[in-house]
Amino acid sequence: MPRFLIDANLPYRFSLWHGKDYLHVYDLGDDMPDVAVWQYAKEHDLIIVSKDADFSDWIMLSDPPPKVIHLRIGNMRLRDLFAFIQRVWPQIAELSARHKLVIVHETVIECIA
Repeated sequence: MPRFLIDANLPYRFSLWHGKDYLHVYDLGDDMPDVAVWQYAKEHDLIIVSKDADFSDWIMLSDPPPKVIHLRIGNMRLRDLFAFIQRVWPQIAELSARHKLVIVHETVIECIA
């Protein structure tokens, strides 16, 4: 059963996100608006992984589910993004189990209970 819902603004082809714990929005239909992504994650108790600030804003106004991992890392080359995500993902996944919002910057990870 999936644990994370990867938003359409993140690469589909990352091997990290092709395991049983991950579902990409493209697998549900590539034209889902944010509100539909939010509702789907809420109904299926999934953690949204996105670069979209809307989800961070919404989580501040509601209680989980869903939880949100907000990647605030700017634009990176695909290979640099992959290397960064590979390096920090274990910590992100662990923090997301305890916090409703995990905000990931290039140099720091912030959490909101």
